[in-house]
Amino acid sequence: MSHDATSPSTHEGRSASHGSGRKRREGPRKRRRGLKITLGILLVLLLAGGGTAYWMYKDLDDNITGVDIDKALGEDRPEKLPTTGQNLLVLGSDSRAGAENQELGGGGAVSGARSDTALVVHIPEGRTEAVAVSIPRDTLVTRPECVKSDGSAMASAERVMFNSVYSQGGPACVVKTVEKMSGIRIDHYLEINFAGFKDLVDAIGGVTVKVEEPIKDKASGLDLTAGTHKLDGTQSLAYVRTRHGIGDGSDLGRIGLQQQFLLALLTEIKSQDLLGSPTTTYRIANSATKSLTTDEGLASLTSLSEFARSMNGVDPSTMETIMLPVAYDKQDPNRVVAAEPQAGDLWKAIRKDGTIPESAKKSPATGG
Repeated sequence: MSHDATSPSTHEGRSASHGSGRKRREGPRKRRRGLKITLGILLVLLLAGGGTAYWMYKDLDDNITGVDIDKALGEDRPEKLPTTGQNLLVLGSDSRAGAENQELGGGGAVSGARSDTALVVHIPEGRTEAVAVSIPRDTLVTRPECVKSDGSAMASAERVMFNSVYSQGGPACVVKTVEKMSGIRIDHYLEINFAGFKDLVDAIGGVTVKVEEPIKDKASGLDLTAGTHKLDGTQSLAYVRTRHGIGDGSDLGRIGLQQQFLLALLTEIKSQDLLGSPTTTYRIANSATKSLTTDEGLASLTSLSEFARSMNGVDPSTMETIMLPVAYDKQDPNRVVAAEPQAGDLWKAIRKDGTIPESAKKSPATGG
């Protein structure tokens, strides 16, 4: 698959699904991670003192941008079943807004923004396992009629690139598109831009990844030898955005890297001594919130803390990462379409909170 000239040079990765073969960590820390984050933030505020504490809390709270997705979506949505747990749509936005985002995105004057990375994260009710499904950005989808960010209506359209829905309609249109293609009700929406991603990685002191083969990508600036590397924020951004030098250089070539990095990032955050270092806690909280956009239900420090507590049992080592099964489009080999029946079986298993069949994890289009 060749790079779309109208898109930034950031593409999705390998189609191989990645299981959770690592040994699960023992002890109470994994069950209390959300509580530690909340207590850590509160400790920072208490140590800061009365007036300053309010300022710090308000500073973090004001960092978060909220969008009223429920209002924009209306009633035409999949039913919320009582046993389906939580479903999040997580987007990495390639917005060029601001000087730092432009520099990190390659420095070009690219208008608008696209959903550079898209993950549907399913967290079953009362369990420790979770699954993250990557949607390739060049997947051709049917975009339903939806309400744009400016409040105007956008007509439905067929065979549009998935990542274009964000730039054309905004977050609510992306959520509605995902709900229509999957039949899954999305409970929450999280979006982070280039600068926010970089700052978060730098705030936690970097993320360690293991590179199986050398990667040299002039477009992203990534140059890594095979082996273990601790990446800073800028290197991490290049790592999850690289496509040249891996696979066939297509959008599909980097999903494997993104999924590997996601698990490494979650593991690194979990290992942070939040209660033992209030300064570190505040730095991480500030970086995590200042470039974050969420649905209104999560658009406050209190709501985010409560949501973190609700996921106390989820451990990174139990998360399974899968790419939505896709096939090369017969009309345009530079695009992909959802492969059936694999994609349908995958979404059905998540909707019903059931076991995902192995056949639903295999994609005809592999990206080499």
